[in-house]
Amino acid sequence: MSLFLATLLPGLVLAALGAVLLANRPATVAALKTLPRSPTAAMFLFGGGAAWFLWQVWHLSAADFGEYHVLLTVAFAAVALLAFKCVPDFLAVRGLCVLMLLSATPLLGAAYMEYSRPQRLLLVTPVYLLIAASIWLGVQPYRLRDFFDWLFLRPGRARGLGGVLLAYGLVLAVVAFTY
Repeated sequence: MSLFLATLLPGLVLAALGAVLLANRPATVAALKTLPRSPTAAMFLFGGGAAWFLWQVWHLSAADFGEYHVLLTVAFAAVALLAFKCVPDFLAVRGLCVLMLLSATPLLGAAYMEYSRPQRLLLVTPVYLLIAASIWLGVQPYRLRDFFDWLFLRPGRARGLGGVLLAYGLVLAVVAFTY
């Protein structure tokens, strides 16, 4: 992935998320409040994260337990399927965390060793913050529910966060064209 694309795509995603939060529509509020325990969101988010992870395990090199990639893929697929049955609570949050962690690799890889472009730090810094947040929410997924409860308690909070995300997303989108 090029640094241009690695900066532009998160910028557009942040801008879209910011616009949604800035609009603060009742349907959006309801959808975000039900997201942490939603079985449908769990299917898409955790299922997508598990599929991406299993694809990476399947393509391991010989130096990274590649000789056992079939065994590892089957074992991790069984764990992912059992997660839907044994621990379905907050599975959507954990799936979102898995997707955030997996998407950090290509984003950080695109900015690796690009010291001549200091504006790359506008991408790298939030990616590292998302990594830390994903690890924290993966361990305590109920905190996302608590955050949404706090965020939507007053309409100004959601709009404020939406404005910040929209502005930062637009900054990232513009910075992508400076490489």
